[in-house]
Amino acid sequence: MTDLFVPKILVLATEKCAYPGADAVGKAHQEYPSNVYILRVPSPVLFPEDFYLGCYGKGIDGILIAACGSDCPYHGAYDRLAARIDKLTSRMNASGLDIERIRLTAICTVCIKAFLKEIALMSDNLYRLGPVNRMLAEQLRSESVERLQASSCAPRLVPALQGGL
Repeated sequence: MTDLFVPKILVLATEKCAYPGADAVGKAHQEYPSNVYILRVPSPVLFPEDFYLGCYGKGIDGILIAACGSDCPYHGAYDRLAARIDKLTSRMNASGLDIERIRLTAICTVCIKAFLKEIALMSDNLYRLGPVNRMLAEQLRSESVERLQASSCAPRLVPALQGGL
């Protein structure tokens, strides 16, 4: 018997916009697949590059970052997040980790159809791509941590990062 691939999708949903939008899906008696894991966060900009790579290394096949977009209550956070994701996707692309595994999108508090569309799009892409290369992702995460250790702020941050997710 062969194991069927079912991709694991992590959704980082902002507590002010995207999470209420995801919650509205349930209130409207709509459904999304059981392989979707939603994590409510204040702002996805809080997560460093190695967090995303670590997720891939631990078996998450795709990450959907559902943010507030230009309506973000934290001044400049969405622009910093977009810049971080651009940097991450450049690195992923250069290393052979498909950039379709991560997506940044704006979801509002009542965007039921948009949320379901984003989940379906991510799911379709991941079924086409197949399982994530965990070893490659973990190698990229280790390189990120090493770069952080070499930076000037590393002595305070690195011990917490070395323990993993």
